[in-house]
Amino acid sequence: MTSPSEQQEWSRRRQEVFAAKEQALQAAREQEHLEATALIREAVERYRAAGIAPVPLRARPYRGSGTLRTGLEGWYLKHDRSLAVDAEGRYYVLRVDGGLRSRLLGATPEPSPAPMIVGRGGRDGDSFALQELLDMRLTDPVTA
Repeated sequence: MTSPSEQQEWSRRRQEVFAAKEQALQAAREQEHLEATALIREAVERYRAAGIAPVPLRARPYRGSGTLRTGLEGWYLKHDRSLAVDAEGRYYVLRVDGGLRSRLLGATPEPSPAPMIVGRGGRDGDSFALQELLDMRLTDPVTA
């Protein structure tokens, strides 16, 4: 049988381990975002050099149909126009609340942390390397 002090010590050590793992995970996410942002900025420069102009970006509501103005300009990365990057190299998932206010005034999607693997953990065939999506934009006019 363990004493209350031993149980407290075990609990304290367990919390320290969880905190250390969470810090390491957060640091890895931040590093991934920095690397992905560098890739996006390089791609934006390549798009401009290739004469591919940014287009007004529209978002889709979580529920319902249609699209919403965003006030953003950039490049779509997928045919379904659910992902995009803007001229400053920020990454967007273009899904927003589709309430009446958004429909009348437009939506303001927030930039998301850029992943190196888009769709990680999703269905088979739904994940892509970010570099692959960025490169496809150079050769695929359909996403314009």
